Amino acid sequence: MDKRAFASAVFILLVLTLLLWGIPKYKVYSRELNGKAQLKEAEWSRKIAIEEAVAEKESAKLKAEAEVIRARGIAEANEIIADSITESYIRYKFVEGLNDGNTEVIYVPTEANLPILEATRGLN
Repeated sequence: MDKRAFASAVFILLVLTLLLWGIPKYKVYSRELNGKAQLKEAEWSRKIAIEEAVAEKESAKLKAEAEVIRARGIAEANEIIADSITESYIRYKFVEGLNDGNTEVIYVPTEANLPILEATRGLN
């Protein structure tokens, strides 16, 4: 056997030995890296979910505060309106309604403040 063939055989044997030793090591290394990548992805997904939940909670709080402020405004407006309605204002609106020309039926209050109803209205 000449030196070249012997060197080639040793080289091939050395490459095969490295492959047989290196492939399982590479598979372990590759799985480890893949596992670390999946772990990082899960951590980021968890952080994103937490941040979205926090943002949703803050949004709900702000919307609730806005509703409370709106309700207070409505309550104040109702109180102002209730305080401004007097007996004379109601009579004024009644007379104003008579003058606008759209009145078809007139209910006249009696001394007991009960209207006189037209019992025979639809019978004609």
